[in-house]
Amino acid sequence: MLQEVALGQKSLTDYTHIVGKEITERIRELAGPLKGKRVLHVSATAFGGGVSEILYTIVPLMRDVGIDAHWHVIFGKEEFFNATKLLHNSLQGAPESLSEEQWELFDEINAMNAEGLQGEWDAVIVHDPQPIGLRRGAFAKSKRWIWRCHIDLSTPNPAPIERLLPMIEEYDASVWHLPTYVPAAMDHKGVNIIPPAIDPLSPKNMAFSPEDAAFVCRQFGIDVDRPLITQVSRFDPWKDPIGVIDAYREVTERIPEVQLAMVGSMATDDPEGREYFQKTFEYADADLDIKILSNLNNVGAIEVNAFQSQSDVCLQKSIREGFGLTVTEALWKGRPTVAGNVGGIPLQIEDGVSGFLVNSPSECAQRCLEILENPALGKSLGRAGKEHAREEFLSPRLLRDWLGLLTDLDT
Repeated sequence: MLQEVALGQKSLTDYTHIVGKEITERIRELAGPLKGKRVLHVSATAFGGGVSEILYTIVPLMRDVGIDAHWHVIFGKEEFFNATKLLHNSLQGAPESLSEEQWELFDEINAMNAEGLQGEWDAVIVHDPQPIGLRRGAFAKSKRWIWRCHIDLSTPNPAPIERLLPMIEEYDASVWHLPTYVPAAMDHKGVNIIPPAIDPLSPKNMAFSPEDAAFVCRQFGIDVDRPLITQVSRFDPWKDPIGVIDAYREVTERIPEVQLAMVGSMATDDPEGREYFQKTFEYADADLDIKILSNLNNVGAIEVNAFQSQSDVCLQKSIREGFGLTVTEALWKGRPTVAGNVGGIPLQIEDGVSGFLVNSPSECAQRCLEILENPALGKSLGRAGKEHAREEFLSPRLLRDWLGLLTDLDT
């Protein structure tokens, strides 16, 4: 059987003072006809990465407005997650692809999970490629099937997308961050564009006093009287941690007192993460002003909040990025943000207005220097970024969009 994820309670009313009455009233209106509908979210893991963070909020909010919503995590073994990490990379353009043996394992694990799917559902929402085969094996267990893609499929390796495309098109609807992520060869019937969002009331994003943020950062060796640059992300080649260190080193040539924090988590479906963590650690070359931290150092949501809130500049120097919720987090905290000009990041940052978009480590360094040497610029970028995040990328807006899609499929 798939494992059910235990969830706390959330109330839509608690968000009204942040997003306004208009959107919460619209959500209640949409939710009325859906009351009692059984909706299941299925993902690969309950820990690490944006998908799980979204679901820890959106499923309780669905329950709060009357939907019988649940979240299940698939079963998988190490060889399966090795294969799906390779699949993830190849779908984002890496030249490697799965071997025939790995595809057989992929199909086998999906079939096992389909057999273990319990209950009868009005809609099953399958997140990302790992469990994409569920619909084929468990078609009769739900009235509607939705596939939600959280990665950038704009320039995929041709072989894996050719293999997956028939599976995607079997779903009643698919959901993407951006129109450019939808494969060109795909029938666009049932395609929906819904960007993700963050929870402004979660421990990672709730308001944190400067004193509390400074206290937490001190526990990890940060000198809070010196400038701090932070990148929060998985340790992954697509997040370019090596390029982040290169940019930091260029900044310190002009401002030697700058510190760098690289904060990430090790997800259960990302076996490559430990290897890249070690590679990043070695590249830092024992620089005491580079702090490389993860959940293995007891860094959790509160600590991430503290590092972002304390930072003079937040980075997300990705070279490929599905959306980049860590950008949203930094913007919401009013921090000046410098990020890769890729994927869903330009949807969040208007270059020079709500942050800076960059295409190289050197360009990243120059933008960081501009912010560090001009505090008024940093404050201006931070204010604009926070307001944009409030309007477009908070959980109630995401809930509204999901309810709209479920309504469309129910009629």
